[in-house]
Amino acid sequence: MTEQVVVVGAGVIGITTALELQRRGHSVLVLDREGIAAGASAGNAGAFAFTEVEPLATPGIMRKAPKWLLDPLGPLSIPPAYALKIVPWMVRFWRASRPGSYKGNLSAQVSLMQHSVDALPRLIADVDGEPMMQRDGQMQLYESEAEFRASLPAWELRRQHGIEFDLLESRDEIAEIQPGLNPRFTHAGFTPAWMNTVDPKKWVEHLAQTLISRGGRVEVRDIRALARVTGGVQITLADDTITASKVVICAGAWSHHLARTLGDHIPLETERGYNTTLPDGGFDLRTHLTFPGHGFVASRINGGVRIGGAVELGGLTLPPNYKRADVLLNKAAKFLPGLNTEGGTQWMGFRPSLPDSLPVIGASPNARDVIYAFGHGHLGLTQAAGTAELVGALIDNQPTQIALAPFSATRF
Repeated sequence: MTEQVVVVGAGVIGITTALELQRRGHSVLVLDREGIAAGASAGNAGAFAFTEVEPLATPGIMRKAPKWLLDPLGPLSIPPAYALKIVPWMVRFWRASRPGSYKGNLSAQVSLMQHSVDALPRLIADVDGEPMMQRDGQMQLYESEAEFRASLPAWELRRQHGIEFDLLESRDEIAEIQPGLNPRFTHAGFTPAWMNTVDPKKWVEHLAQTLISRGGRVEVRDIRALARVTGGVQITLADDTITASKVVICAGAWSHHLARTLGDHIPLETERGYNTTLPDGGFDLRTHLTFPGHGFVASRINGGVRIGGAVELGGLTLPPNYKRADVLLNKAAKFLPGLNTEGGTQWMGFRPSLPDSLPVIGASPNARDVIYAFGHGHLGLTQAAGTAELVGALIDNQPTQIALAPFSATRF
């Protein structure tokens, strides 16, 4: 059978993109190997992190990496079984951290963030999504004057790009916003415009239900390969074949496998993230908390608290190491002395990440009717609305709102 547009991936990028294409008048079918919000879109921290404009590959980061990697349960780790496989990606990461590359990547990230900041309110209004938002700000916490001073260049970078914040240099100022913190935290930066969704999984499910109510379809199908054919794109499924006029690949950490069937080799890797979600009543969390020195956050999810973060570069097939979630929860118990850690649910998810921290957004060089929109790393929820509008313009052969050359699949 023939579909007008097929979107592969029912996470936040895929569903949001499908909604935008539907708004533009396209008939849309969404295919996913597991279903709606089954991957990283289900268990992330729920944050629209528009203030996080700096790429992970920053100048000098490779000097810090060996110290991090020596701790198997630290904020950044590579399991020994995956060390050789990750080397080519790490070489590209190192190249992306050079000053010249970093400057260009930063500029591209800022442009996508600024577009996404504008696009999100349009999406929220379109789907009546305001009840699913919480606008409580975000606080980054520091344990010493030295750690705080070391963070100031990043805050200056935010200021240069119009991000409002307050720097707090006393425990009393911190406690006015978030009481109950361990007094070891002496300094902080607070971004009042930061917002979260009450639950990232429910948000994507809400978007999907809106899509379906307007005539879109979402099906659980095992997608094996893509091929360019006369009049469109052939999609090989485990039990069928579909031909679409255009295809959008938003399959998260699995996207590069589909791209490879078209002859496109994109260096996507998997940052495995861990968290524990505690039930309602465990702590009076009043704002999103970030502990940059320890690589994790505390966010409010459905009235409860989600403790998660860190980076494990371990691919898609190694078994989860939930000791990483335990370490984060134990740290959170020390940092939030009143935190009730009983009754939590652990989770591990795959963040799709490219070496330069930028997603791929644009046409496949080998199949112009296939549009890529994947590799957003930690920022999929944040950049979904902006990415969707860019894909919509590409599908309709219209000018895009920002330059897409830095996001090209051929940049590697």
